[in-house]
Amino acid sequence: MDKSQYFYRTVVFTRKAGIVALADINNPQETTELEAWFGVVISLADGKHTLQELIDYMAKQYQQIPTSLNDTLESVIERLIEGKMVKLSEQAVELPYYLAAPIEQLDIEKAQNLIAEDGYSVH
Repeated sequence: MDKSQYFYRTVVFTRKAGIVALADINNPQETTELEAWFGVVISLADGKHTLQELIDYMAKQYQQIPTSLNDTLESVIERLIEGKMVKLSEQAVELPYYLAAPIEQLDIEKAQNLIAEDGYSVH
């Protein structure tokens, strides 16, 4: 996996009480909680950081870096890519308004209108 690539989310998400979940822009109360590792990656997938920066950031969260950290993150990224929740790019990506922040920080009507204008397919 090329760790110089940028990673970015393609899904609307929510982050409440430390729990990250997928959110439905048309029904914001409707959420699907993510497993902790997936939630961390989705919440950090802002298109402005590389996979290597993700690994470095996660390594700093531990006093002793787990030997499996790199493999775990690669597996999580691969599964999120397969699920079409994260994509990779050679260059930094500017996320559209409706993907740039957790749903609770969005103006829902504005987000819905922009999704419609963009023809974006909500997952």
